[in-house]
Amino acid sequence: MRVNWAKHSIRGDGMTDISPSYDISAETIEELRQLMKEDVTDVALIFKALSDPLRIGILKALNVSDLCVCVFIDLTDLKYPLMSYHLKQLKDAKLVDYDKRGKFLVYRLTELGRKALAAIDELKSSL
Repeated sequence: MRVNWAKHSIRGDGMTDISPSYDISAETIEELRQLMKEDVTDVALIFKALSDPLRIGILKALNVSDLCVCVFIDLTDLKYPLMSYHLKQLKDAKLVDYDKRGKFLVYRLTELGRKALAAIDELKSSL
């Protein structure tokens, strides 16, 4: 079913921003409306965590071995509070987790972190 947009409201206020000459079905508009309303907050959090090259480097390092924060400090010359911030971003996105081993916080990749790294490698190979 095609819609005469001059007589149909997308926004519900009697107005539409879609040109009457643009050919799109009401079913497609409804499908798009539902897609645009979908809650993707958790996915956005992952992309936010992956938006920093340092954090991707942290994931790559954790793919080799579980590591103490002190190793990251040594490798990057960052101060502890800044490294802690980056690790928290990764943990909040569920890409890493940690265990307390004595006086050390030892970080490890989660399964989601491994999948994210695999996706990063696939994207990089496509560039």
